[in-house]
Amino acid sequence: MKGPLFYSKILLFGEYGIIKDSKGLAIPYNNYNGALKKADNLNSLQSDSNTKISEFCDYLASNSSVLLDTDKLREDINEGLYFDSSIPQGYGIGSSGALVASVYDKYSYDKITVLENLTKDKLLSLKNIFSEMESFFHGKSSGLDPLNSYLSLPILINSKTNIEATGIPSQKEGAGAVFLLDSNIVGKTEPMVSLFMNKMKNEGFRNMIKEEFSKYTDDCIDDFLKGNVNSLFSNIKTLSKIVLKNFKPMIPDSFHELWQNGIDTNSYYLKLCGSGGGGYILGFAPDYKKAEEMLSKYKLELVYKL
Repeated sequence: MKGPLFYSKILLFGEYGIIKDSKGLAIPYNNYNGALKKADNLNSLQSDSNTKISEFCDYLASNSSVLLDTDKLREDINEGLYFDSSIPQGYGIGSSGALVASVYDKYSYDKITVLENLTKDKLLSLKNIFSEMESFFHGKSSGLDPLNSYLSLPILINSKTNIEATGIPSQKEGAGAVFLLDSNIVGKTEPMVSLFMNKMKNEGFRNMIKEEFSKYTDDCIDDFLKGNVNSLFSNIKTLSKIVLKNFKPMIPDSFHELWQNGIDTNSYYLKLCGSGGGGYILGFAPDYKKAEEMLSKYKLELVYKL
């Protein structure tokens, strides 16, 4: 048995904000993928995956309202089911989302397929299903990662109840780029989300999210979708400052100075990729070659040309 491939994703804009109903924009990232497979003799990595899927199956059977054939899933687990994935875990690009999408695709009784006319109601239903399923991994999930992996389409989140598949501008041959910077630190989503939810109990932090973070996130999304590159870099610089000031615990200590240096030199602007705490850091550079020179100590991956 070998299931279809499900790809990683990058949340370009909207980390944390989408939990509180601001806009978000996620795109598929085809450099990494995963698929369900079976093997008679599992190696240690495959065995770890099999055990995790077994725990996931227990959770789905007892806690989930999603209509899944957990009996068949359990049967396959006993026959050596595992998730063969190149998506790095704890890096903010949807490793658990791809697994959730693959399980839904294979074991759902009443599957909403990619081939259907994907109305906003169907997209919202899928997002809610995936939110419930992925909460096993993160404690609280927007459902966006599995949705993006399942559809392999850019997804625009206007609000919790208004999402749509969207087109993004074709990549340009300009000097600018979106890139990933490898922190070489594995992040964990659940403690970061818990930290954010605790911060949201503070009125000043809530106001900052509403009046600054969400505003500039929304502006960046509008600029990106409309191809307004100059305005995008102006807004992403401001957003990078806001994140550094207010989300420091989500940024590894060793990257605070590097983050500030990008803002000071206008060579690159960094932001969280997913929940933070490690993994990838997302970067935007007006001149990617210059950014590569300044960040030569780090492993970078080009995502999108601007």
